[in-house]
Amino acid sequence: MTTLRLLPSIDRLRQRAGIRALEFDYGTEATLATLRTVVENLRHQINGPDPPEINDREHAAVTIERLTASELAAEFRFSLTSVINATGVIVHTNLGRAPLAATAAKRVAELVAGYANLEYDLAAGRRGARHLHAKHLLSRITGAPAAVVVNNNAAALLLILSALARGKEAIVSRGELVEIGGGFRIPDIMRQSGVELREVGTTNKTRVTDVAAAISDRTALILSVHPSNFRIEGFTERPEREELVALGQRFNLPVVEDLGSGNLLAGHIAAELDEPTVAASISAGVAVCCFSGDKLLGGPQAGIIVGKPDQLRRIASHPLMRALRVDKMTYAALEATLLEYAVGRAHRTVPVVRMLLMTVDQIEVRASALAAGLTGHNCFDVDIVAGVSTVGGGGAPGSALPTRLTRLKPRHVSASALETKLRTLQPPIVSRIEHERVLLDLRTVMPEQDKELLAVLAGLN
Repeated sequence: MTTLRLLPSIDRLRQRAGIRALEFDYGTEATLATLRTVVENLRHQINGPDPPEINDREHAAVTIERLTASELAAEFRFSLTSVINATGVIVHTNLGRAPLAATAAKRVAELVAGYANLEYDLAAGRRGARHLHAKHLLSRITGAPAAVVVNNNAAALLLILSALARGKEAIVSRGELVEIGGGFRIPDIMRQSGVELREVGTTNKTRVTDVAAAISDRTALILSVHPSNFRIEGFTERPEREELVALGQRFNLPVVEDLGSGNLLAGHIAAELDEPTVAASISAGVAVCCFSGDKLLGGPQAGIIVGKPDQLRRIASHPLMRALRVDKMTYAALEATLLEYAVGRAHRTVPVVRMLLMTVDQIEVRASALAAGLTGHNCFDVDIVAGVSTVGGGGAPGSALPTRLTRLKPRHVSASALETKLRTLQPPIVSRIEHERVLLDLRTVMPEQDKELLAVLAGLN
């Protein structure tokens, strides 16, 4: 029978090598607090209706040590963890959007371990300006003479409107008043910036004449928002970018374009995705353009603002800039990502771009290897079927990228139970369910994760 006399004292427990190791890993204070809690809980259990089976003092000590280690590990584990994204959604907002290129991750590691010239002019030996970082690369890639970086694209639009139009009106098409992820709406952002919204046109049709008719002495700018998270099809019309620019020049009003996804890819992939490029916006004469760093660009979370020097100076000097500025880690990752574009390597090195360009044949080879390695598994049957991947992140809605899906049919549990099980593994595997099958899309699995994915799945029981 288990008795309280078998429980060692706290002092005796602390003499054990295992407890000393826990104190080293988690600190004395946390370890002692957890140790006392574990012992107290055991006391209550021993006095309860269903006491645990403890044979002797050593058994009690081992039990306490094991429970203490488990409690500490649970309390101090990282909440943020790496996952294998097998959903087929390339820019998956819930999974951190764009994975960084290896060069970007390496650059961040190099800079964060020490000091950097974030706001220090090395040539002059005095304080510098952080917004100059990445400017030359952004200018080279987009053709814009000036650039500013803030912490996300919603912040970029808020800053632009606050700096250029506060207390006045901004004209925008009714069909462009979009809601982005998390319930953030363009009208709400405009309201917070102190800018009065002047809607023109209808949901499906807005003409440049509608914009022209709304211009008054209260108009500060013309805003164009690319509806990157939805499509209106059928009986539609919206002003061409060049028409808005010409109108803005006629009335001496800047045209501001929110491109959202931040596509830097020209050529067939841009046409296929139906996502305008930043360079095209600047080339057309748009005064200010903003976009995300962690969507189609494939870099860190950031709101990137490019455009004409006069407007960008006002934006960079606005008081909100300090609240929205980014740190050295963001600049390090962004510069390294932009460099891949500047030297023509992005299609090979930036994961988002690589995933977009991945062919069905390439995916099928990897899917076949995975299926072959899982053939005969006692928990599920495996086959390969045609399917589609999506861009995600509010980019290129309606664009379907053909893919090959590795399909798992559970033998003993439901598809929901298997999907849940995959999310509890190390590393967690995030998949999707269709027709009582668990689907794995290798388009969004890093090629270097293929062996790990196979090993984890093969070890399921």
